[in-house]
Amino acid sequence: MTASAGFPSPAADDLEEEIDPISWVVRHPTSTFWWRVEGDCLWDAGIRDGDLIAVDRAGKRRVGRAVLAVVEGAVTAKILRRAANRYYLSSANAKEQFPDIELTADSEIWGVIAGVVRRYPIE
Repeated sequence: MTASAGFPSPAADDLEEEIDPISWVVRHPTSTFWWRVEGDCLWDAGIRDGDLIAVDRAGKRRVGRAVLAVVEGAVTAKILRRAANRYYLSSANAKEQFPDIELTADSEIWGVIAGVVRRYPIE
């Protein structure tokens, strides 16, 4: 089923097979783990405080992707960047400043953020 975020479409056009959001997000079930986000440093990437993120350890670590990393024993979700032959983690939030974190030999990119689930208040 699809829902237009612009002009509404006739409901008869939306008949498809059942939607399974978990299988849509999780491409590698044995290597995907769910984490809850704390903070809004990835706001501009569409990831908010309280969201659940699916982190795929088999996902390809590429510059510009949102990743989960372990830096100095702390787990953080950021965007992987590269400048001057160095890799670092940066935020994606134009409204707030967060310091970049340079990756060291002891840092680990734990996985790639493969999807996000958000719950909205409905009452």
